[in-house]
Amino acid sequence: MLIALWIVNALLAFAFLGAGLMKLARPKPALAASGMAWTEDFGSPSVKLIGALEVIGAVGLIVPLLTGIAPILTPIAAVGLAIVMIAAAVVHVRRREAATPAIVLAVVSIVSAVLGFVVVLG
Repeated sequence: MLIALWIVNALLAFAFLGAGLMKLARPKPALAASGMAWTEDFGSPSVKLIGALEVIGAVGLIVPLLTGIAPILTPIAAVGLAIVMIAAAVVHVRRREAATPAIVLAVVSIVSAVLGFVVVLG
């Protein structure tokens, strides 16, 4: 189970770290021009907050489990990322955009949370 958790968390952390850093580093118009049309519905601070949540979640998937310091934070981070992705799916559905990537990331985050709770508490 631990190996499966590490694999899932590494993939999730890679995806969320990349997406979050992009939202933090690029201005809102550049994000909209690159295909993130949903940013038009949000203010720049909200887009940056979403990016920061994704980066913090990515770090939370790896660091607590790696260091052994408060490893319960790993599945909690996965739950937080699942919530962010469920909200993202809602936004995409409302805008009549493809919500599949957000739904997939939400499901994988939920799998990570379940595995994390089993490994940490079990």
